Amino acid sequence: MVSLNSINIKGLDQTLYYEKLDNGLEVYLLPYDNKKNWTMHYATKFGSIATSFVPFGQDKEITVPDGIAHFLEHKMFEQEDGIDPFTFASKTGTYSNASTNYTCTQYLFEGNKCFKENLDYLLNFVGSPYFTDENVEKEKGIIAEEIKQYDDEVEWFFDEEMKKAMLNKDNHRVDIAGTVETINKITKEDLYNTYYTFYQPSNMFLVITGSFNVNEAMDVIKNNKSLNENKVKFDIKVKKEKETLKVKDKEVTKKFNIHNTKVGYGVKLPVGDNDKFLFYAYIALLVNTKFGASSLFREKLKKEGLITSFYIDREIIDDYVLLFFKADTKKPKELVEAIRKELNNIKITEEEIERMKKVWISSYVMTYDDINGACDNIIDDIIIYDKFIDNKIELYRSLNKKDCMNMLKGLDFTNSSVVTIIPNKKKED
Repeated sequence: MVSLNSINIKGLDQTLYYEKLDNGLEVYLLPYDNKKNWTMHYATKFGSIATSFVPFGQDKEITVPDGIAHFLEHKMFEQEDGIDPFTFASKTGTYSNASTNYTCTQYLFEGNKCFKENLDYLLNFVGSPYFTDENVEKEKGIIAEEIKQYDDEVEWFFDEEMKKAMLNKDNHRVDIAGTVETINKITKEDLYNTYYTFYQPSNMFLVITGSFNVNEAMDVIKNNKSLNENKVKFDIKVKKEKETLKVKDKEVTKKFNIHNTKVGYGVKLPVGDNDKFLFYAYIALLVNTKFGASSLFREKLKKEGLITSFYIDREIIDDYVLLFFKADTKKPKELVEAIRKELNNIKITEEEIERMKKVWISSYVMTYDDINGACDNIIDDIIIYDKFIDNKIELYRSLNKKDCMNMLKGLDFTNSSVVTIIPNKKKED
């Protein structure tokens, strides 16, 4: 029996097994008795925002082109033996994919057959880069077409413009895939420098959930050729500009090929000395109860003809929470004023808090009844909070009106940006 650290997920009848290997790789295993399939995600704590760093084995900082994390993800699927991971996985009916966001790149296999073979292959293929001048050049055209597909996507454009207005220095302002111009500058050497810096085990983690044997999984992991050959650990030095408190632009107007005007109201809130998870929870509680689909405010906007669509979003970016209120409207100024007024007069009741707590706890329980939901939850915790939070149900139950209102008193909702997207031509009759 493999000796692992066990983490009791409080409020759930489940145990998460954890081990940090000698080479620094963190392994999280969540077995299920009532499932037939499994999912495994091998991830690096490296995404699109890290573009200036000191490469492994060097002493001078370099800056690589925007979009390199996404480009690198694509190139990892090209193996020297000519057999790509999709082909390998398909032989056992296994689903294979990968994704890149601002702070993480992950590779996944999901299936119900040949668990050990697929796990060993996943670790080996992510541990085996193969870049040539020829295959890098070929990939540029493929990714350029992918980038161009978003040129006519107004919601993508909208989101990008809102982040550009709210953030001054943070690289979340830059699109994950980069631009056609930046990816055309990427070289084989850039990819190898980036890979060997960020794809080291001490900067990576493996999460497996579903139907599998923990002992078998650890046996594969500890005997894996790629991991045994890569025992290097070093401190990664990434240049990161400290994001300033104030938004960059208070008001921005852009044109796009649309018929209806869109307006976005973004608020930038510092976490400060607050616990990040609880702060984010209280912000979500306020937003969902006061601006959600069933809120009185939403109904008021509809009755007054201020919206034809309305949606809200929020995101944690380091020490800040960004709130986004976005709508289609014929009266952008009136809508923005209504949102501002509602934010500055928020009141919340015990009943609203208790109702939201019940919804969240129920949703959390359902999340862990699904192996993909559980896997995503574990990964989000590692990336956002730098740890797995094993007592979320307890934390949800601890939410209360007094703490909520005390936190609310310290928030400055005037630190905001208004982004308006207007038609670049009149709607034809």
